[in-house]
Amino acid sequence: MGVLPIPKLLITMSLPMVISMLVQALYNIVDSIFVAKLSEEALTAVSLAFPVQNLMIAIASGTGVGINALLSRSLGEKNFDRADKAAQNGIFLAILSCIAMAVIGLLGSHAFFLAQTDQEAIVKYGTQYMQVVTIVSVGIFMQITMERLLQATGKTIFTMITQGTGAIINIIMDPILIFGLFGFPRLEVAGAAIATVFGQLVAVCLCIFFNCRYNKEIHINMLHFRPDLSTIGEIYRVGVPSIIMQSIGSVMVFGFNKILLVFSTTAAALFGVYFKLQSFIFMPVFGLNNGMIPIVAYNYGARKKKRIMKTVRLSVCISIGIMFLGLLAFQIMPVPLLHLFDASDHMIEIGVPALRIISIHFLLAGYSIIISSSFQALGNGFYSLIISAVRQLVVILPVAYLLSHLFGLHSVWFSFPIAELVSVILCTLLFRRIKRLKLDPLDSPNSDISM
Repeated sequence: MGVLPIPKLLITMSLPMVISMLVQALYNIVDSIFVAKLSEEALTAVSLAFPVQNLMIAIASGTGVGINALLSRSLGEKNFDRADKAAQNGIFLAILSCIAMAVIGLLGSHAFFLAQTDQEAIVKYGTQYMQVVTIVSVGIFMQITMERLLQATGKTIFTMITQGTGAIINIIMDPILIFGLFGFPRLEVAGAAIATVFGQLVAVCLCIFFNCRYNKEIHINMLHFRPDLSTIGEIYRVGVPSIIMQSIGSVMVFGFNKILLVFSTTAAALFGVYFKLQSFIFMPVFGLNNGMIPIVAYNYGARKKKRIMKTVRLSVCISIGIMFLGLLAFQIMPVPLLHLFDASDHMIEIGVPALRIISIHFLLAGYSIIISSSFQALGNGFYSLIISAVRQLVVILPVAYLLSHLFGLHSVWFSFPIAELVSVILCTLLFRRIKRLKLDPLDSPNSDISM
């Protein structure tokens, strides 16, 4: 990661993850397509469960960012003992997280849906779905953690295999378990959840095999493991801001759903459909992002400023290019996209302008995602937290609430491009600061890069 040309390195690191993320996004969409065939209530239930699923991903991915940054930096500094500790303590934290989430899901699923709606069918479907994905959350936590270990050492081809395999299994099992095909019982929404966790568990098994067999840069021996508070502190110093940053998304979606449910459950279902569709655009950017972070972290540890800057610039350009394709799709063919989910006439009526308005912010988001992630790679995850909190809590929710009361449902969607514009401004200002304080001093051989 310190010598290959940046374009080749970034493509090598990112392309497998971009492909695997596309497969992940595909199975997210397919999941909802099958659920939508049951009823709009079923689709709404899965949409309302999204904040909880996003919370689990936030905890797992945020911790993974901390593991990835510490592991990559340690390898860049040739500190192999610290790299091993980062991997082992990361696995320990994943196990603790899935236990906590299982307890929350078992005790709080029903209350979570009652807090959003009193429609019996939605509450029933949603409770079933949420309990399955939380009680068996060991799959998502261990998969993300073990994949981060592979990513940190540049073995991204294996993450493509694990994510792709899990996603394909999910896609195959979805219709079988939802509709009761080939002798299986008809489980409806619960079947979709079971298909999801089953795919994740298969991916975990593959991850463990690949790490033990091929990841020779780190040694994962949990037999005599003892938690190391110093290493855990280092992981969470970068990881907690990322966890909070992504968890804020759960708060935003929950709040946004509450605003939309005032108008209709169809509006909330539409919001869920949007998130499924936009994942097909954003997931490749996140794959690029995951390939960029270890490159930046490694070269920061190796004190190579030019490689860091070139990586960030190239990542921004590719990200904006991907987002431009997404913008075109949402602007040109919103009706066919909505018909994928058996959209009713009412959903088409409110959904076409919604998708076109929201997608305005895609190009800006492409820039913000990369710049914000560079902060995490450089050990300044708090900057990313500031940007996420301002965008989703300070801007999106208040603006959406205000617009909904002043101008009605169709105006609510403008809160997204407004918030993203604010995010771009903050990202630019904070990146200039971190460049001045942390990157420019790398040109001096005796400078201290800590901050």
